[in-house]
Amino acid sequence: MRYALIAILALLALLIIAPPLLGTGWQYALINALIAALFAAAFNLLVGQGGMLSFGHAAYFGVGAFTVIHLMQSVEYGDIPFPTVLLPLAGAAVSLLCGALAGFFATMRSGVYFALVTLALAELLHSLAPHWDEMFGGEAGLSSMRMPSLGFTFGSTLEVYYLTLSWVVICIGLLYAYTRTPFGRLTLALRDNEQRIRFMGFNAHGTKIVVFAISAMFSGVAGSLMAISNETANYSVFSTQVSALVVLHTFVGGSTIFFGPIVGACVLSLFTFVVSGVTHSWMLYQGIIFVLVMLFAPKGIGGVIQAHIEQRHALPWKRLAAPYTLATLAGLMVSCATVFVVQSLEIVLSREYAAAVARTGEYAPYTVFAREWQVFHPFTWLFPVLLLVPGLYLLRRAFARIQTLWDKDDDDDNGDIAAAPRELMEGGH
Repeated sequence: MRYALIAILALLALLIIAPPLLGTGWQYALINALIAALFAAAFNLLVGQGGMLSFGHAAYFGVGAFTVIHLMQSVEYGDIPFPTVLLPLAGAAVSLLCGALAGFFATMRSGVYFALVTLALAELLHSLAPHWDEMFGGEAGLSSMRMPSLGFTFGSTLEVYYLTLSWVVICIGLLYAYTRTPFGRLTLALRDNEQRIRFMGFNAHGTKIVVFAISAMFSGVAGSLMAISNETANYSVFSTQVSALVVLHTFVGGSTIFFGPIVGACVLSLFTFVVSGVTHSWMLYQGIIFVLVMLFAPKGIGGVIQAHIEQRHALPWKRLAAPYTLATLAGLMVSCATVFVVQSLEIVLSREYAAAVARTGEYAPYTVFAREWQVFHPFTWLFPVLLLVPGLYLLRRAFARIQTLWDKDDDDDNGDIAAAPRELMEGGH
């Protein structure tokens, strides 16, 4: 716990000190990453701790966003003197009420039926919003301006970043404190065995409603921060894409670990910011990451990190250094081969390239990895094969060696260390 606290404080110090040294684009990217982290942490309260998979959590994210936009408009026109720094409280309150109401009906069912009910509720708002101009502004949405508050103008991205960071830290701290309470333990028991909870005399339905409402409340805070940052909101915040994205962040990070979804949301948000600026295929890469994590690390990035932290004193680090290095290099080879093929096909099959061929009658060379490649040259398509085949072979050898070392250490120490790599690298349960 001492090392974990030191790591958290160091990360928090970095988040405070670094942004003024970055450009506006990176500051905005960090704001989005923080909002995604809070949304994922709120969603994980429902799915990771409560065992209730929602496909429509964008509904409460959007409710928080539109609540704050309406309140910002009232502040802007002088109707209500409400401080900007406290705007997320309004989004949290309305999302809490909506979550309690929706949760009452959704939690009457469990499993896939619960997921479908949550999806239907979100789709109801997504379909209604474009046609309800007074509430949601139609297809154009609503917009407003951040007003000065408590000596801050909130006219710069940096001030908005620190406001977002403050709220995210407070909310994640409250969510973590929730997990340490008796009701938080009851939430975990609800996930593990709902029937036993009933036999022990607890109201399982009422418990699920409360968990759903709290998750919706913190999701509303995330939506509120998004509205403050963008100064606008439209019906797309209710879309299935927003709901699917938080599911992606949560499971890539690891839904069984509290900080897993936070890690997943930050990694994928910053990955999207960087990659989307250089390629139109960034969603494909995002999907590949999700598939690989689900196949080879079903507990997510957080699960991989946690397994190594828990076994840090038992692992033979000196012997693992070589196979870990080999796995990293092989992974880079496979990644380069994949990126080369995807980017080549994106360029060659694009409308712009087809138009250039029709105009000139020639298949012009294209640039990938700062080098020109000829479309019909044999080496162009042999190059990724020369990277992919050896890379996969070396990955297999490296993983086999890693597995052997973990298993050998387990035989020496009679611990549970071997279970972790099998689950992380083979996708077992």
